Amino acid sequence: MPYLLVALVAVSSLLGLSIRPAEQSSRGSADYVVVAAAPGLRWEDLDPQRTPALWKEATLGAVGWLTVRSAHDVTCPADGWLTLGAGNYAAWDTREVTGRCAAAAPELTRPDAIGANVADQRTVVRNNQDRMPYGTTPGALAESVRCTYAVGPGAAIAAARPFGRVDKYAAELPEDPAALLDDCVLSIVDLGTINGSGAERQAAVAAADATLARVLAARPERSLMLIAGVSDTDPSSRLHVAIAEGPNWRGGWLTSAGTGRDGYLQLVDLAPTVLSALGRPAPEKLFAGYAATVSEGRPADPAAAMQGEHDADRRAIAQRGVAEIFFTVLAFLQLLLFVVTIPVLIRARRHAGPAGPPLPPRRLVAVVEAALIAAGLAMPAALLADLVPWWSAEHPAWMFGAATAALMVLGTLLIRLPRRYPRTLWPMAAVSATAVVVVGVDLLTGARLQLNGVAGYSAVYGVRYSGVGSVGLGTLVAGLLLLAGCVAQKVTRQWRPLVVVLFGGLGVVMVGSPYLGADPTGAIAVTAGVCVAAAISTGGWLTFPRFAWAALAGFVVTVGFAVFDLRRPPLEQGTLGRFLTALGNGTAGPAMQRAASASGQALVDSPLTLLALFGALMMVFCQFSPWGGLNRLYGLHPAVRAGIAGTTVATLIAGIFGGTALVVAGTAAALAVPVAVLTTLRVLLHAADRTPPPGETDGPGGPLLRKSDEDLLPETERAG
Repeated sequence: MPYLLVALVAVSSLLGLSIRPAEQSSRGSADYVVVAAAPGLRWEDLDPQRTPALWKEATLGAVGWLTVRSAHDVTCPADGWLTLGAGNYAAWDTREVTGRCAAAAPELTRPDAIGANVADQRTVVRNNQDRMPYGTTPGALAESVRCTYAVGPGAAIAAARPFGRVDKYAAELPEDPAALLDDCVLSIVDLGTINGSGAERQAAVAAADATLARVLAARPERSLMLIAGVSDTDPSSRLHVAIAEGPNWRGGWLTSAGTGRDGYLQLVDLAPTVLSALGRPAPEKLFAGYAATVSEGRPADPAAAMQGEHDADRRAIAQRGVAEIFFTVLAFLQLLLFVVTIPVLIRARRHAGPAGPPLPPRRLVAVVEAALIAAGLAMPAALLADLVPWWSAEHPAWMFGAATAALMVLGTLLIRLPRRYPRTLWPMAAVSATAVVVVGVDLLTGARLQLNGVAGYSAVYGVRYSGVGSVGLGTLVAGLLLLAGCVAQKVTRQWRPLVVVLFGGLGVVMVGSPYLGADPTGAIAVTAGVCVAAAISTGGWLTFPRFAWAALAGFVVTVGFAVFDLRRPPLEQGTLGRFLTALGNGTAGPAMQRAASASGQALVDSPLTLLALFGALMMVFCQFSPWGGLNRLYGLHPAVRAGIAGTTVATLIAGIFGGTALVVAGTAAALAVPVAVLTTLRVLLHAADRTPPPGETDGPGGPLLRKSDEDLLPETERAG
């Protein structure tokens, strides 16, 4: 019966992954598309009095935050224009940006009075295809339409075909641009670069608004207006303006299958949106983005939707600085806590004879336990702290730190107050359950705590916009598998695998479902971890038959999930489906190269790597040193050992295949290692409770004979 129920849970997990709610988005069509773009244009630049044309378009059309990710870490104007025209991550040159970005000033030749040639286009194409890991073809958008009209030097970069030809070109917008905009189905207009601050910036925005007003007055019938801030202008990456206004593009939020989040769009989504509106197919294998759609629910006033307390750009800026501080401080504090705990572990081990060190005082043990519980609650508390608008404070880091610390203290008190607190596994189970509830509720409510959150992901980087992030995944996996181990320890051996698989199946659905975690790679990693945990939950070693059955179960679940993902329409496929599709058509190489590059960068740059290394060293000490006690914990509670082993396997696999190195493992270690050390300390303190040598009294470090509250103190201290 247990094995049949395990199979039923696995099948139920696959069915849960296949369920998708009905789509609530729509996509419009048009006879003409006009792209009016201004590098550096942000939502804070818009104002109903100073920029009436932009404000009117934002009021009438669908709006969103635009991530201007390109092939460079910093997207300068030339990179943004090139990415717009390529529909894929592109870079104008290979130089690093150290200060303010250079203006988009391509070398243009005019062999006739109609079009133009971009002289550097062949070199740009060669650099992107040979030296960049994206397989980008600059000019793919222009190649997909019959005719493109470019106005301004930046627009020429976006409209140039792969060999450099711009079909039709004007250096400036004429007084009456009606004939120009009617000439081609696609027109790209450079509104000018918005940079600087104060009066300089306001003057540039006003000039862009005046140019846009002339374009709007002369636009063709049944035309779609796409207004975008296509790049940054300095190394501080920001979120920018995205507006789509035209037939069936009235009101609402802009989104795409690439972001999966209402109100967020990528720069690479603009080219597919142009072709979709014109009813033309996207070039096969070339575009990295997806056509934009419109979702309902946006406030009518642009200020209420995009500015003030809903300013995602401001929150993302604060998140970037606070996250690095928080994880660095957390790594340092956990290392300090482990160093302080080691002497307590050494004294907690009972030594033979009267010469051993005395047991640690009861109050010291209580303080260490409280500190370990608080450390284990750091990640769930950091997620919950995003309920507080810390990003709007004068000192965001202090505000966030205070909110997180308060939640850690509150959580510690709530775990210590119940009568079950003295039980050995209670703190581990309570901390794990807290982590599962926090991440689970967040995923069920749209992962709002993780978006632009310190313990989440930033939309500025253009990697993830919805679902579970690396920090959330590590927290959820560690919480689920440790909780599964604690619960499984309460049942008989034959039912323990079922308990582990029940919790694991819940985790696979939460992580892999496109409308919850939306991380199929993470779901595969969780499956592997759950299979290992279930195999050894009854005790003993991970023998070859157990490993074979675990690997077979993981393979079946993975294949089943892949089949479900591949059967979806291309625009609805998850990461796994897209990768398998790319693997089938021979374009998976760049994706694998990008994942390897991202892993290398995360390994060096992320403070979570330190958390993973410190946690691993502490677990090694607890298991292999004479004073560790972890082996005794594993012997008494084999299901807990299974949970820790499954967490290790799942987080390492998620980091390797997700391109995050030790980030997921570091997050899991921040939760799992403190509570594992706490449980080990409890096991050591009670190691001799039931096996006292007959006739002996309590000497320093000797066995305890009484069960009062004073039993944690040596007899010499009690006598004093």
